[in-house]
Amino acid sequence: MKFTFKLVAASAVMAMAGAAFAQSGQTVKIAMIEGFSGPFANVGLNQLHSWQYVAQELGGKNNPAGVTFQIVPFDSGGSPQNAVTQLKAAIDQGFRYITQGNGSGAALALSQAVTKYNERNPGHELVYMNYAAIDPGLTNQDCSFWHFELDANVTMKMEALTSFIKDQPQVKKVYLLDQDYSYGHDMSKYFQKYLKEKRPDIQIVGDVFVPIGQVKDFAPYVAKIKESGADAIMSGNWGTDLTLFVKALAQAGVNLPIYTNYAVVSGTPTAIAALGDKANVYAVAYGYSQTTGEVGKIAEGFKKKYNDDFYTQAILNGINLLDAAMAKAHSTDPKKVAFAMEGLSVPSWAGDVTMRKSDHQLQQAMFITKWEKVSKKYPYSQENTGYTFAPIKEFPPYVASTPTSCQMKRPSEG
Repeated sequence: MKFTFKLVAASAVMAMAGAAFAQSGQTVKIAMIEGFSGPFANVGLNQLHSWQYVAQELGGKNNPAGVTFQIVPFDSGGSPQNAVTQLKAAIDQGFRYITQGNGSGAALALSQAVTKYNERNPGHELVYMNYAAIDPGLTNQDCSFWHFELDANVTMKMEALTSFIKDQPQVKKVYLLDQDYSYGHDMSKYFQKYLKEKRPDIQIVGDVFVPIGQVKDFAPYVAKIKESGADAIMSGNWGTDLTLFVKALAQAGVNLPIYTNYAVVSGTPTAIAALGDKANVYAVAYGYSQTTGEVGKIAEGFKKKYNDDFYTQAILNGINLLDAAMAKAHSTDPKKVAFAMEGLSVPSWAGDVTMRKSDHQLQQAMFITKWEKVSKKYPYSQENTGYTFAPIKEFPPYVASTPTSCQMKRPSEG
């Protein structure tokens, strides 16, 4: 599908047929504040390359606003404190757009810091595009006008996942293993909440949290899973915490179904491949690896350039939303662009996605994908393993959507 955008106002549509927009030809610099060092550096570097590649492919004459995007890395090491320090450095260097995704702790710190800065510096506001931090607090009790969530938050993913598990009668005992910070605790909380509503007969036989980025040997955790009598595992782990967990499962010969969020992330597909044909791994996500359409073209070019997988497809939606909003606003001014993004819809690989005005949570379809050998229908090979995550169930946006408690403090639009 060609990525174009929808403009709601008729005046904006008419303006597109006229002279070039005032912002055409401008360069918009985006500060990417992320962990490019530390235990999750491989994920951060993949996503840096992803942002830079998409910005290059969809910049300038290739986008409706006619702007060029420049992505500049600021290394936080994954620390919330360092993320705020890097934000200050980015502000000092004149950046007015930031992005981050790995770690909800850093995301909350950045959202709060951006909001506070904007309140104190009217006319010099910042916009924060969050592509992967999915703590639901970010679009509920801690929501901010200046924060835009491109990924699907925990409640959306757990709504879809438990709806799928509801129809899996063989699942009777589930063991939960999550990272010990806000996101991991929300994974456990909402998985259990929604599962109890849909399948109260399923037992939770383990609910364990691991220190994020610190565990090198998951064998003791795997031993407890075997002792529990579980017939399925749910884990919100990502990065090395999921990769090492999968490796420990393989070494122990444990081939239980594993339900995940981020099994597609750097290093984990290779670890899953070590399980062989007995691997029984699922992922709930807003997309899947495609070889057709615009996302397929991006993935193919990205792999050719970096010999790596383009798996954070939220970045593609992020650039397209910014493009469309800047064209709609006839400006690159962050405040005008923020207002323009509210309620804005752009086409994606799974139909239209819409930035919900009430909480700035992108509304989008959700997929349950399953690890299987590549096929004619789904030929993309994750990390060149000969396997892929193929979609087996799709939930449209109206099904995947969850309510919000956001009471957003909005600036004046003037």
